[in-house]
Amino acid sequence: MKKIRAGVIGGGYMGKAHSVAARSVSSVFELDAEVVLQGVAASTHESALKNARAFGAATAFKSGADLIRSDQIDAVIIASPQKTHLEYVTLCAQENKPVLCEKPMGCSLEEAHAIAEVASHLTNLVGYNYVKTPATSFARQLIQSGDLGEIVWFRGEHHEDFLANPGPRAWRQSGEANGTLGDLAGHIIQCAQALCGDIVSVVSDIAHAPQVRQQTPMPDDNDDQAHCLVKFQRGANGMLSFSRVAHGRKMGYAYEVHLTRGAIRFDQEDQNALWIYRADTSPCAGFTKVLAGPPHGDYRHFCQGAGHGTGYQDQIVIEQGEFFNAILEGRDAWPSFNDGAKVMSVIQAIRDSKKQQGWVQPASQI
Repeated sequence: MKKIRAGVIGGGYMGKAHSVAARSVSSVFELDAEVVLQGVAASTHESALKNARAFGAATAFKSGADLIRSDQIDAVIIASPQKTHLEYVTLCAQENKPVLCEKPMGCSLEEAHAIAEVASHLTNLVGYNYVKTPATSFARQLIQSGDLGEIVWFRGEHHEDFLANPGPRAWRQSGEANGTLGDLAGHIIQCAQALCGDIVSVVSDIAHAPQVRQQTPMPDDNDDQAHCLVKFQRGANGMLSFSRVAHGRKMGYAYEVHLTRGAIRFDQEDQNALWIYRADTSPCAGFTKVLAGPPHGDYRHFCQGAGHGTGYQDQIVIEQGEFFNAILEGRDAWPSFNDGAKVMSVIQAIRDSKKQQGWVQPASQI
């Protein structure tokens, strides 16, 4: 059996999530290969040594660059801060190694385009994991089938209370790249484009809420919440909202899709359910709750019974399953770096719209 030796760069929360996933993905997905967690790297060698012991990696590398260049590593997972993404992806391209990179793809739209371009010859995947939940995979399938008609409008939000509560959130306090637009917005923008097609125009408002933050003062360009109206290439319109000072929202990633013959709604705090309304039902009937089960997305790899559910760590396994299957099958992975660059283009357009006080078209996509 073929062996894929994976290396994970990142010693924090996402570094752990990806290290754990790399230990299980080949078994969960019954891949035609054995994925092994060969090496880890972190901000310090001491942290890498600690993670190697904790997660069962064979080697603790002194740096991310050393991991990428090592002949022990076949595929790279980047879960380090976004300021490192361009450097590490460029090294992966030079070494011709497939790469999964966590979002956001770099610190700017220019960096995102550079990342997508330099890695265009590699199998690549950007870590927008929420769109891969079984329920949202089912929503995407249902929309694409045409069973509920054409999309009319979309409402999406990603609301959290990260900064409305005290606690260490230092990486979210370091400037524009880590405001709510850099942190949260990308997830629901990527979802909107996955379900409804490319966003071609936006008008926005961006705000700060220092009176709500339970944190130390932050730079002026570190935004707390943003809202926008959007137009989609296929003719639908919609609204998007992002906040990290939303009291009580612990995982407030939610959306509604309204179509000509029905509607869909989803809330990540109940991630194993999709609510569906069909216009041909009784006028008094409301939405019907459908529990995620084996027919939906990658649910079948985890459980054979509907309603038992998948969780956050399973989403990381799912995105790695897509990544390693794409390597084995010699195909593009989804969502790709090009998809990630499209998300960053919309985020930049939201910022530009606030400055210009009007509708803005996202920059041309790769």
